[in-house]
Amino acid sequence: MKKFKNLKFVRAIGFNRVVLICVIFLLYLLFAVLTPVLHGGASFVKVERIFSAMNYAYFLGFLALGVTFVISTGGIDFSIGPVMFASALISGYCLTQYHAPLWLCLIISLIVGSLFGLLNGYFVAYRFLPSFVTSLASIEIAKGIGSVFTKTQSVTWPTAGSENSWYKNLVRAGNVPTGLILLIIAAVICGIVLNKTKAGRYMLCIGSNKEAVRLSGVNTKKWEMIAYVICGLLAGCAAIFYVGAYTTVQPGLGDNFNNDAIAACVMGGTSMAGGVASILGTVIGTMIMSLMQEGILAMGFTISYQYVISGIIVLIAVTADTLSRKRKV
Repeated sequence: MKKFKNLKFVRAIGFNRVVLICVIFLLYLLFAVLTPVLHGGASFVKVERIFSAMNYAYFLGFLALGVTFVISTGGIDFSIGPVMFASALISGYCLTQYHAPLWLCLIISLIVGSLFGLLNGYFVAYRFLPSFVTSLASIEIAKGIGSVFTKTQSVTWPTAGSENSWYKNLVRAGNVPTGLILLIIAAVICGIVLNKTKAGRYMLCIGSNKEAVRLSGVNTKKWEMIAYVICGLLAGCAAIFYVGAYTTVQPGLGDNFNNDAIAACVMGGTSMAGGVASILGTVIGTMIMSLMQEGILAMGFTISYQYVISGIIVLIAVTADTLSRKRKV
């Protein structure tokens, strides 16, 4: 094991992330074997199954990337799912009822998400509210605004082949998984911002020791708020990929995606205590959560089983992180 850990590619990627990649392959093999046995001969080894899992991974990936920035500062944002739905509802309503240009509606989605991020960031960074309380309030605000704006009606975006359906090419163009390409590009950008820029370093330092950073002369309020704005912006991006994959959006939903996104983060190595974050780990964690969701459905179980597994994953990951930190003290 020690020799394996010292291999060049393992050190480059990280042992924990190599283990997670192995988990992806093992899960795929497990579902490939069990699905025909448990679900009437249905096969998990199908291209459409992979595309279905990827559809879930795209929007979940953007949510997970966004919340990684917030968690790196030592905060949390439970409102990302409802904010994603509010962004999709408001921008979709502008498209279907007010006949706004599609390109403008996509921008509106990003703006709505960013405004919620700004709201959360302001109250956490400048009014010193606990991030937990702020995000709980944002959940209700996002659900309420989405419902009021659309008059509690669901919104259906243009379907494939209809007018204004070009936005679906952002998710899948024929047999090309364009959504995966865009998610990877977004992850690379997020990785650069978090690890190679002053903003990212300040966010990580705030998560490690906020008071020490403040005493060193850094405007911690500004950088902490920016982390929430980035999270909101990426929730707006997630809304675009959600409607690109599923078309119809209903008011009052979105809560169930919060845990999956957070589970992807902590599974990938982002510490809930702040100060440590891994964008690559978040992406790998997203793929595991998406594959798990598709596999559970393929075996004939309800999605409720995934909620149980997601909760267990969060508990295990946070416990492991806590024990690791205690060993380092």
